[in-house]
Amino acid sequence: MIRFYHTKLFRAIKIKEKEEKMLKEKVKLNSEKINIRERRIKALKLGLLISLLFLIIIYVILRIVYTQGAFTIALNQNFAKKSGLIMYENGEIKEGRRVLEADKKEFMDNISINWLPKDLNEHPGGAHNGDNYIAYTFFVENQGSQTTNYWYTIIIDDIIRDVDEAVRVMIYHNGAEEVYAKIGKNGKAEANTTPFYSDKYVLMRVREDFNEGDRDKFTIVIWIEGDDPDCIDYLIGGQMKMHMEITEEHIEQ
Repeated sequence: MIRFYHTKLFRAIKIKEKEEKMLKEKVKLNSEKINIRERRIKALKLGLLISLLFLIIIYVILRIVYTQGAFTIALNQNFAKKSGLIMYENGEIKEGRRVLEADKKEFMDNISINWLPKDLNEHPGGAHNGDNYIAYTFFVENQGSQTTNYWYTIIIDDIIRDVDEAVRVMIYHNGAEEVYAKIGKNGKAEANTTPFYSDKYVLMRVREDFNEGDRDKFTIVIWIEGDDPDCIDYLIGGQMKMHMEITEEHIEQ
């Protein structure tokens, strides 16, 4: 009887130990599952945080871009110091500035080039927007002691709803007029226009033999051409941001 009792007790102890071991393994397994789940939650939170920060950065960049006006002109500072070039919007005061900014228009309806005033280039300087167009006049002058060349380029920063399909950019350079437009969807240049230089650049030109004391006058006019075949309702609500750079040389990036 005593021997049988000890055997039963031994078996009971073994069963107890086995159950405790199984319980520990189960707790360990559950603990590992919890740890894995917590790591996944942390990774998900981190991913969401990174995505949120990325969206905030994009928003801030776009906010900065679109609060600077629809069109800006920048003179390369190093080039200006070396060459003596200055840029200004008032032909009488000649207050040199590194960045010029055209007044922004919140809304522009499509119009015809024939509706634009014929004397836009006669403006004395600065912003002179109309009802449905942006117009800006400024000057570049060589106040240095040497003859130089400079590049002037208009760069497309951003486009919303393909509005560039119908945008026109007209430049008066010392009275000479030229109109730029994106190549039509049919692959042909729009009537009476010069095609955009590329998808990124409206134009890229060099001004050669700019002598001491010379002054160039620019008038930039931007509008949406209603007679363009690609001027359709889909473009409503579109935006286009551009800026002009004046530099010693141009390196296409």
